[in-house]
This record gives sequence, structure tokens and C-alpha cells, in this order.
Amino acid sequence: VIVVVAIIRHRPLTYDLTPSQLPSTMTASEDEKKDAETMADVDQECDDDNDDNDAADNGAEEGEGAAAGKKKKKKKKKKKKSPSAAAASTAASGSGPGANGTPSKKAECRLLGEGSFTDYYVAHGQTEPPSIPVVDLFRSSDDTSAQLPPFPTGEIQEHPLDSNSHRLTSAELRHDERLASSLYDQLRHASEVHRQVRHHAQSFVRPGIKLVDMCTRLENLNRQLVQEDGLRRGIGFPTGCSLNHVAAHYTPNNGDDTVLQYDDVMKVDFGTQIDGRIIDSAWTVAFNPRYDPLLEAVKEATDAGIRAAGIDVRLCDVGEAIQEVMESYEVELDGKTFPVKCIRNLNGHSIGPYQIHAGKSVPIVKSSDETKMEENEIFAIETFGTTGRGYIVEDLECSHYMKNFHAPHVPLRLSGAKKLLAHVNKTFGTLAFCRRWLEREDGGSFAVNGNKGKQEKYLGALKNLCDVGIVQPYPPLVDVKGCYTAQYEHTLVLRPTCKEILSRGDDY
Repeated sequence: VIVVVAIIRHRPLTYDLTPSQLPSTMTASEDEKKDAETMADVDQECDDDNDDNDAADNGAEEGEGAAAGKKKKKKKKKKKKSPSAAAASTAASGSGPGANGTPSKKAECRLLGEGSFTDYYVAHGQTEPPSIPVVDLFRSSDDTSAQLPPFPTGEIQEHPLDSNSHRLTSAELRHDERLASSLYDQLRHASEVHRQVRHHAQSFVRPGIKLVDMCTRLENLNRQLVQEDGLRRGIGFPTGCSLNHVAAHYTPNNGDDTVLQYDDVMKVDFGTQIDGRIIDSAWTVAFNPRYDPLLEAVKEATDAGIRAAGIDVRLCDVGEAIQEVMESYEVELDGKTFPVKCIRNLNGHSIGPYQIHAGKSVPIVKSSDETKMEENEIFAIETFGTTGRGYIVEDLECSHYMKNFHAPHVPLRLSGAKKLLAHVNKTFGTLAFCRRWLEREDGGSFAVNGNKGKQEKYLGALKNLCDVGIVQPYPPLVDVKGCYTAQYEHTLVLRPTCKEILSRGDDY
């Protein structure tokens, strides 16, 4: 034992790092810190001394001592990190798969941006597949202490109209924007979550996938990256995956085994919210190139609406710009040529805190609405094109519900209705929800309910809440059967100096 201790005391510690990489706590003296050459000389002298000491010792005892020394070194294990902490550390250090890497994966669906990669987020330190909450990759604009980049800013465009020409360079308006920086950070945070979730979804959305599995996978990732925390952070509304002639408000209920087909045209519409600030964005998935003119028409019409939007712009002017672009396209299907029409009774909308439709509607056809857009308002500019009649009606089984933002106080007689309303209030508030969420073990939010939130035999209670006007049902919206519809949507904020298209990405 004495020999072993002597060997351990005389044997210098060695490292695989170069001397310049050694932290100060690992060097033997202040002289060794001066330069790399001095450190190398000291290491060499220590090795020579160690060889002399080893030669003086008994060979057998030395062998046993060295073995024992190695065993003792092996026992010194580092404390294990949790998976999330390890992932964050990996991303921060720039090592490991997907961390600060080069995006390389392309999606199968059509008409995404040429430079779009489904794993674009690895360039920001995210893992593949994504697992690190977005708040751990970026910081707010006023937090200069964190060694992270700020939340990405959306696409910047100038406000139209000559009366707005002074805004971009106004020092007073820039000061107003600084006062609203916390609002913009919330919106940019939610936008980056949306971008990362949808880009990853584009990697697994392909023909043959069950829509219920697709929605569940997308929503679970949404919860993970936003760090779901009840009404503070979470999903903005259920994932819409409306097919073909169904334009909006369809998500599969449990038991719906609909499978995505190669010839389907699917609208993927989902939202993310931070402190009630909702990002609402959608795109259309198609695999057959024959639908390209339809998708291109709607995509270009949405961009035209975004360009037309701005402070003091009349809503009717935005609708006119959208219609002009949309109806300049036509699509040929099975030997027949169909003009692309706007779905005239679907609109974009303003967005308020915890209120997806905040009062103003943005038409997608020419109208007489001279209501003006105002400073710091948030809008979802969305357009719908169709090969059908251009008018939708409610049909099919309902899946979307939302508590009325101005719900009346109505005495409820059914105990089941009271129980369900209490669940809706604490879990969703005035945000939209769906039946699938009520039937989850967490009832729609693990942060709020744990694994004890599942609602049993609730359909009668839900109908009662709808009948008295507390909850509003939103059935699927359909055009004529056999036609095809498409949708693109972005959320923007009308900042005092410019407009920022928050949800813009390299995909659409």
C-alpha cells in the first residue's frame, strides 16, 4: 500500500489537451502559464523524473501499483447530466450531431423555397430531431447578459402609402418600438417555435401517414419546443389538416383513420402562443405536380396581401390586391381547365391576446370595408383559393371548439357541464381546443392537469355549453365536393417604423 501511494504521489498528471488549452486550475505553477513551450518543457522534465523513480522501485510492485492507480482513476466518474441539459450543453459547445451543423435535408412536398431544408434549425444549435426548447437557443433583445443570439427577426417591409414614408427613419418611432420590445420578443419567440416545428413536420409528412398520427406528432413537438406551461405558453389552436374540398377547421377526432394520399391537397394550419400572443401560419402540402398552379396562385396572392398591408391601409384595398393576383391563375386537371377563385367568405383577421379573431376581418376579394389597419396591430394575412365555386359552408363532424371571448354568464344545471367548463377555463381559456385534447391523459395540458385531466363521457356536457353560447363549435368548412382548395397564411405586426412578417421562413 505504501508503494502504491508513493507512485501516485510521484506520477504527474497527464492530459490529452495541448498546454495552451489547459485551464489555470490544472497547471502546476504560475511559470507554466506563461507560454506553451515552457509548459512542454516542464512536462518533459516531470516525465524524466518519473522514469527514474519507476526504475528505483520494484518492478512487480510497480506493476501492481500502476494497475491500482489506474483503477482509482477509473472510479472518478463525472456526474451524469439530464438529457435536456446534455442536449443544451452539446448545442452550446458546437459538438455532436445536429449542433451548429449544416442543414442538408429536403422535404417531399412541393413549392417550398428552393433553399429550404427541413433541418435548417441545426445551424442555430438545435438537435435533429429537435429537442431543445427554443428559449434555450435564443435570448430576448434586452437580455445582454446571456451568451445567445436574440430571437430571429421576421422579414421587414416598409409600410405602403406616401403618408408613411417618414416612418423608417423617425427617431421618435424607433423609441416607441424600444418600449414595445417585450411584445416583439414574445412574438418572435412563438414564431421561431412555429418555424422549427413546421420544418421538422415537413420531413415526415408524406403519403401513407395517418392524419391523426401526423397531428399528434406535430403537436407534441410544439409542446416540447415551446415548453408548454398551460396558458402561459403552448399551442395556439388545434392542427388543421383539411383535405381537398375541405378548406379549413378539420382535424381528426380519435377513431378517424384517414390516411394522406399522393393525390391529396392538404392545408396544414397550426399555431403557437407565448403569454397569449398567437402566431398563426399555414401552408399547403401537395405531392403531385399537377396542383402546382393552384398552390402558386394562393402563395402569390398571400404575398400580395402582405405587401398591400400597412398602417392606415384600408382593408378593402388589401382584399382587392389579393383577388387580382389569385384570379389571374388557372389550373388544368384531367383535361379540364379551372380558373382559380378566391373563397370569398373566408378572411384574414386581426389577433389579440388570447383571441385568435380580434374583431377586424381582412377580405380576400374586393369589398366596401374601409376600416383601416392601425399601428402595432397584429394580423393574420391568409388566402384561400379553389377550383370549385368559391364559397364554403359548414359540414362534416365537428372537431374544433373555442370558448366565446365574450361568453355570457349562464347558470348551468348539468354537473357535467360545470365540470367541463371549469376544465376548459383552466386549461384553454379562450384559446381553441379539440376533442382529441380533451381525451388525452393530461386533458390538453400536462403543466395544468398532470396525467389526471382526461375527460370522460363529455359530449353531452360539451353540447350543453355550445347550446347556451359559452362555447362556440367550428365545424369543417367545405367547398363543392370534388374540387381542390389551397391556403397560405402569415402573421405580421405593424410596427411603428415598418411591418414585420413574423412567421416568414425559407420554406414559404
